[in-house]
Amino acid sequence: MNATPETGLSFAAYRAGMILLAAYVVLIAKVGPTPDTFWTMLAVFAAALVSSIAGFAFSAICGALLFHLIDDPVNAVEVMMVCSVGGQAVMVWSLRHKIDWYTLSTFLIGGAVGLPLGLYALTHTDSKLYLHAIGGLLVAYAAFMILRRPLVVARQSCARDMFAGFLGGITGGLAAFPGGPVTIWCGLKGWTKERQRGLYQPFILILQLIAIALMAARDYAGVRPHGFDWSGLLYLPAMILGTSLGMTLFGWMNDKQFARAVNVLLIVSGLSLLL
Repeated sequence: MNATPETGLSFAAYRAGMILLAAYVVLIAKVGPTPDTFWTMLAVFAAALVSSIAGFAFSAICGALLFHLIDDPVNAVEVMMVCSVGGQAVMVWSLRHKIDWYTLSTFLIGGAVGLPLGLYALTHTDSKLYLHAIGGLLVAYAAFMILRRPLVVARQSCARDMFAGFLGGITGGLAAFPGGPVTIWCGLKGWTKERQRGLYQPFILILQLIAIALMAARDYAGVRPHGFDWSGLLYLPAMILGTSLGMTLFGWMNDKQFARAVNVLLIVSGLSLLL
């Protein structure tokens, strides 16, 4: 296959990106504020690379690593939230022409209702029970979809879209994982991979921004003794580089390969909630 000028330019851009990543690794290793900064950066980069192939599950993959590197789980979640917003912003921008804002608004209405309920359940109940239930359902659904032929739900409605967004809001509050139910529902619509990501990527980004705003408001009101941890900004270069490489792999996939990647990441996400 002959290389086109666009292909040559793409490879040149990513060679430059890897050179920048190497320089960034050296800088982090020398000036990082803690000994674990270097390993945290690698965890963010690896999770960004894998999750951006399908466009979700960054927190599930990264959390399995960061919870062993950062002592305070709240700080680990805050680092992931900041990095995830950066990565989602890159992906949403690359898919901006595929976004159906009218359909997205229906999902967001449901998500806006479900998110406070999820946050309330997280702070007032034993969240482990909910997390294990969500994880088990994700693993069972994804395994079922891998073993059977692709399934498309013929009857679609705004009410069902809103309900999927509502469930995404609840899981976003409970597990910082708003994309699960919406990703599943988009896959059942029979859409192309670009159209699916053009909906659930901005949904995830907007709900993450709302969640950060709610947490920052709690800090401002003095609910927590310390403010929001913005150290995740230090790892944004690794997040953006990993996301860019993952988006390149996404561009090489067909719809069938994309569906398989989504189901595999759903299983990974479910297992992370069960552990």
